[in-house]
Amino acid sequence: MAHHNALSRLSVLSHHLGVGEEAPCLARQDTAAAVDESVRPAPGGGKGTLTVLDNRTGKKYTLEVSEGGTINAQALKQITAGGDGVGLRTYDPGYTNTSAVISHISFIDGDKGILRYRGYPIEELTEASYLESAFLVLYGNLPTRPELAAFNDSVMMHNGVPRAVEDVIHAMPHDAHPMAIILTGLCALSGCHPEQNPALAGQNVYKSREVQDQQIARLIGKISTLAALAYHKSTGRTAARPNQRMGFAENFLYMLDSNGSPSYRPNPRLVRALEIMFILHQEHEMNCSTAAARHLASSGVDVYTAVAGAVGALYGPLHGGANEAVLRMLERIGSVDNIPSFIAGVKSKREKLFGFGHRVYKNFDPRAKIIRGVADDVFKIAGKDPMIEVAIALQVRQELKGFELSRQVENIGRYGRR
Repeated sequence: MAHHNALSRLSVLSHHLGVGEEAPCLARQDTAAAVDESVRPAPGGGKGTLTVLDNRTGKKYTLEVSEGGTINAQALKQITAGGDGVGLRTYDPGYTNTSAVISHISFIDGDKGILRYRGYPIEELTEASYLESAFLVLYGNLPTRPELAAFNDSVMMHNGVPRAVEDVIHAMPHDAHPMAIILTGLCALSGCHPEQNPALAGQNVYKSREVQDQQIARLIGKISTLAALAYHKSTGRTAARPNQRMGFAENFLYMLDSNGSPSYRPNPRLVRALEIMFILHQEHEMNCSTAAARHLASSGVDVYTAVAGAVGALYGPLHGGANEAVLRMLERIGSVDNIPSFIAGVKSKREKLFGFGHRVYKNFDPRAKIIRGVADDVFKIAGKDPMIEVAIALQVRQELKGFELSRQVENIGRYGRR
């Protein structure tokens, strides 16, 4: 079976590259397989039943509990108590205790500081390449060498963006926020690929595995180019054209820093650091962005619009935008000497402390530990920004001890920025 899956992947990716005849679709690994108790304890205690006593009526109800430790919200509709006759509903506006999907793509144990992709600890996956881990997340297993080569070629072949997309980005103000530019670019891509748009190609277009996999390659390949265009919108320089002979992360740094010189080669250690950053940010369960993308996709909209929605969610200061809030906070502090007055402002609620604490990780964020090591390596090459000194000093301040905001937990936001 594994051999058949590998051949299917290779044949489809080869078809995207224009090699050979029409190929069968990429074979997916089942993501709803039974839980291995030795790797992950049964969520919520596992399968069984739950007896509910409605004290309003004295009636008892038996509800099924799934293997994932959940009850079906529809089952609550049978619990009525007069009034308008409508059954019981759950109210959870923040998805704080609601499961909206069954997935084995990633696993998080916030109390223990555990993050796994497809069962692999994040600490191990940072030894892989970005596209290796992307293949794992997408298709359920690490690629063989031929699979990785075909996947890499497919992604890199699709990293250029149409001229129409560049024109739309060029028309934006020079001081537009980079995330607004990436959003604009994604929406423009939606109009440049009508063959994948259900509104034009029919509602069943995404039932084709080939169509799905081509959009995967396009999105992974083009998003780095859109990011480079967004970056250079603020610098006033022209982003270098993608270099398809380079690796994914190497090409991204090339587009940022080469100034169009074809002989430029990014520092390999910086390339590796960036690759690790990409891996660490690759997957994180049902976060705000994932929920936004799924919500949009449920309407049958094209994938570029759905991903644009995810990017829009990431833009917000309570999600990915929190990293920008950390930088602004450090800029406001200005120097290590100003930290005591800033902490006093936090305690009196005149200031807000970003970069400490995490909604999921209550002990430690395993990604932050990895990034700290990566950052040290980068600092040896590029030097330390003064804001880094402020961030480090802020971390070790004795005033933070006993601070009741779970902010003893350092998160990915403070170390994860270039």
